[in-house]
Amino acid sequence: MQIIQSRRDFLVSLSAASAAGVLGPRASLADEGPPETTSVRIAKTLGICSAPQYIAEALLRAEGFTDITYVRTPGGFTVPQMVGRGEIDFASTFAATVVYHLDAGMPVTALSGLHSGCFELFAHGPIQSISDLKGRKVGIQSLSSSAHLYMAIMAAQVGLDPHEDLDWIVPPEGKAIELFADGKVDAFLGFPPEPQELRARKIGRMILSTMTDKPWSDYFCCTVYGNRDFVRAHPVATKRYLRALLKATDLCATEPEQAAQGLIDAGFAARYDYALQTLIETPYDRWREFDAEDTMRFFALRLHEVGMVSSSPNALLADGTDWRFLNELKRELKA
Repeated sequence: MQIIQSRRDFLVSLSAASAAGVLGPRASLADEGPPETTSVRIAKTLGICSAPQYIAEALLRAEGFTDITYVRTPGGFTVPQMVGRGEIDFASTFAATVVYHLDAGMPVTALSGLHSGCFELFAHGPIQSISDLKGRKVGIQSLSSSAHLYMAIMAAQVGLDPHEDLDWIVPPEGKAIELFADGKVDAFLGFPPEPQELRARKIGRMILSTMTDKPWSDYFCCTVYGNRDFVRAHPVATKRYLRALLKATDLCATEPEQAAQGLIDAGFAARYDYALQTLIETPYDRWREFDAEDTMRFFALRLHEVGMVSSSPNALLADGTDWRFLNELKRELKA
């Protein structure tokens, strides 16, 4: 397959594909009317697994958006806060992270799953499983970060007490991967491009993959969410944004070489090999198949069990999710 050589060519190809209808039907657009706003602000983070939102620009323009801004963020804990404050309209992150911020009162709304697993757990020495982490040091970016929440849930799943049995280590500068690389922690849960970097540097070994190991591979990992006020005030724009994003998700699944080159040309990834490996390995083809509500309920229950959220899962889902757009698009964008 020929790799697209420029971002301009890549965007042109997306526009042509959308116009030709090969990325899904467009019949419902006339019924929707134009978006209530032609501006959209999208979070820009270091995670390559959020590739669909980074290659969707031409598809967003086809949906009527003319002012598309990628807002650079520090990543991690601050992104849901920026979305909640209305500084960003849409972002994606680990489903449990959305649950955690909903419990904290953050005004965000979960809209769709994006893909299933992307996190991988790496360990040093004799550690073979999560059970072996009892009493060990685990490096995380920050307390209540996605990796912290996920590792706490994983530990509880095998009978460990995440509050007592794991020694959480947070580096002052937030570079937990370097703690692991330097041997200062025993385990590290990373997301793309971190696992790709560790493999390239031959550091540690992977002992769990959320892409293949159950029960984690049976649920969405990253979830698309938006500012609650934006979603309520702009339902047509929200649906059009999500339509473009899901079409871009299909492209990541079917054209990973072109999508990876698009990430490089647009400055969203530094290394083509890391980007391509991420796009090939990450299951982007499951958004039609998996149940986004089931995912949110699963992680809400797990966080409630370990005492990391206090609200009932039913209350969190009732308050913080809106699956109408996704359900409509599943019918429109049938394979």
